[in-house]
Amino acid sequence: MSGFPVPTMPAPPVSVVGLGQLGGSLAAALAGAGRPVSGWDVDPAARDAAEDQGVRISQELTGVVVLAVPLPVMGSALTGLRIDPGATVTDLGSVKVPVLAELGAAHGDRFVGGHPMCGTERSGHTAVDPALFTGARWALCLEPGTDLRRWLRVAEIALSVGAEVVPVTAAEHDDAVAAISAVPHLLAAALAAAAGQAGPLALSLAAGSFRDGTRVVGSDPAFVTALVEGNAGPTAAALDRVRAQLARPWADLVADGHAVRTASAGRRPVRVPLDRTALLALGRAGGAVTRRLAAFVEGWVPEGA
Repeated sequence: MSGFPVPTMPAPPVSVVGLGQLGGSLAAALAGAGRPVSGWDVDPAARDAAEDQGVRISQELTGVVVLAVPLPVMGSALTGLRIDPGATVTDLGSVKVPVLAELGAAHGDRFVGGHPMCGTERSGHTAVDPALFTGARWALCLEPGTDLRRWLRVAEIALSVGAEVVPVTAAEHDDAVAAISAVPHLLAAALAAAAGQAGPLALSLAAGSFRDGTRVVGSDPAFVTALVEGNAGPTAAALDRVRAQLARPWADLVADGHAVRTASAGRRPVRVPLDRTALLALGRAGGAVTRRLAAFVEGWVPEGA
């Protein structure tokens, strides 16, 4: 996996299993770009909506198979479907270590874990948006046993729909996402519940700060529960850091939080060889891949990284 040239291969077809907001948006974006894409969902309405977007409905899965299903059913999503034994399998799940353990055991080096950092509090096929991934970060797991060629196939799909690819390990992903996704969901729920306890007057006066701070609590509770419970250890550690912050003098806390949120670091373009160590260093520095070349990728890192 170290620095050898990896030839550019013809773009394989894509099969998306689960045609809700993420899977349906991905399939629609690929179909709109002229990429061969098929899809399947247990919900006939989701299948009909995807077909209207130009997606071929099929239970025959080939090329790159994308699992865009809820975490609790990730392991059984392919049951009853016919998958090409040479297909690359990836997922869009918000937790990676448990998914890697289950799907990695089933598919070996054919599996590449992924998680696009996008979506809204809405869900289902009525929330499909082909532009959903434009400008989004797409975490893509690069483990010691990951087949780099397969990793690149999935990376090229992410890039083709406008996302930027962040190379990570599953454990690094789960630690990071606990801090910036799982904990915000819990804080939004706590803020809404506490405001409810404050009574109807408080809720009637709620405006922008409350709306912005509680937006994600409108997400499907089953999704949020799976997110936080599936990543319980890192989420608990991240929540402990928040509790420690809340115990600080309030003026210091506000000043430090303001500084982090308003920092505007520039970007420095980089070219990185197709090497696991170099790619992971890019992700750890806060950078992302934006373009695939023959034996390199182009991307960026924050200024000073």
